[in-house]
Amino acid sequence: MMRKSYYQKLAFMGILLTILFVFQKYTSKEKETFPDVKFIMNSSNSVNITAFDPNSLNNEQWQNIGFSEKQAATILKYKDIVGGDFTSKEQLKKCYAISEEKFNEIKAFILLPETGRKSSSVFKSFEKKELIISKKFNPDQYSSVDWIKMGFSEKQAEAILKYKNYLGGSFISKEKFRECFIISPENYSKIQPYLLLPAKTPESFRNFTKNNSEKNKIQYHPFDPNSLNLEGWKALGFSEKQATTIVNYRDRNLRGSFKSTEDLQKCFVISTEKFQELKPYIQLTTKKQDAQEQKTDFSKVDLNVITFKQLLEFGLDEKSAGSMIGFRKKLRGFVNKQQILETYNIDKDLVQKLISIAPLDVSNVPKYTLTGAPEEWLKDHPYFKYSADKIIFYRITYPDDKKILKFLKLKPEYEERMKLYLK
Repeated sequence: MMRKSYYQKLAFMGILLTILFVFQKYTSKEKETFPDVKFIMNSSNSVNITAFDPNSLNNEQWQNIGFSEKQAATILKYKDIVGGDFTSKEQLKKCYAISEEKFNEIKAFILLPETGRKSSSVFKSFEKKELIISKKFNPDQYSSVDWIKMGFSEKQAEAILKYKNYLGGSFISKEKFRECFIISPENYSKIQPYLLLPAKTPESFRNFTKNNSEKNKIQYHPFDPNSLNLEGWKALGFSEKQATTIVNYRDRNLRGSFKSTEDLQKCFVISTEKFQELKPYIQLTTKKQDAQEQKTDFSKVDLNVITFKQLLEFGLDEKSAGSMIGFRKKLRGFVNKQQILETYNIDKDLVQKLISIAPLDVSNVPKYTLTGAPEEWLKDHPYFKYSADKIIFYRITYPDDKKILKFLKLKPEYEERMKLYLK
């Protein structure tokens, strides 16, 4: 027993010494240094943005300044919606494809005024730039590049050169130069001391321009701006781009018609001078006047041929009129007036009034037997399409309408609907 106790004590001492040795080793060990961890970030390609006019950028150019192809397409679509051109930074910012962060990034480079302002010309008032004029010069000898270097935008430079060409290739005098609408009074006062031009326009040139303008003067005739198409506006002296803008402004912004001459005057591509020329010839007809002048006798209009325009004339809104026409087209014609009241999204009170006045001719509504109905008609007709495959299957074996209807096991109201279009 003593020997056994001795060996147990010896083993315990060995284990204890081992534990003390291991503990001393790890506590006395010098602290190891770990290498510094460095995270490698993918450096984003910085977009080099310079001053730009958002109205002149195409899809690819929007992508070049950091937008995706889809975002670029959205921006261009938004530009069309607002009338064909952005008029201010404020308006551009509202485009949902441009985030707040991205707008703040490009804001300083946008060549547009901060907020929308009425413009009397085709060209917008861009942010003011300080003009750089170092010496006297003859503006007749300046190219587009020279005007841009002075501080004008590319479009403004083009407009100045077009005006010079309009005058016959020379600005003639300071007086005529001042009449260039793209040069503001403030900018003219800065440029005027440096102009190498006569102060007054020679009388000979006045007589020439008077005679020339009389020859080229547009012969205006009375016109209705609500019925004028693109070619009609071009015939009045507007460019294709201006004419497109006017038509878009009328059809999109004003929902199809100018309500007053003031609406026409507000269109930014129509200058004050041009509007004054057109004003005596404007014969504005609104939709309300059209309705009075072309009043329809609805007691004689068949509900199966009544048009979308006539439904609007009766008083239905576009949603109701569209739903009624669409449902009639699907049915290939109404068979009874109750069907019309079952149309979704309609003003039932107004439609009830209409069907109490207007007649319904069902003689041209196509009807078939279940055994002889075209497959396309069965699969498309609202009353048959959900049973079309079964009908086609059953009629192979049972060429009898009554048996087919029995096999279909339809609810009574659904079967009654089908029978409206069965022979």
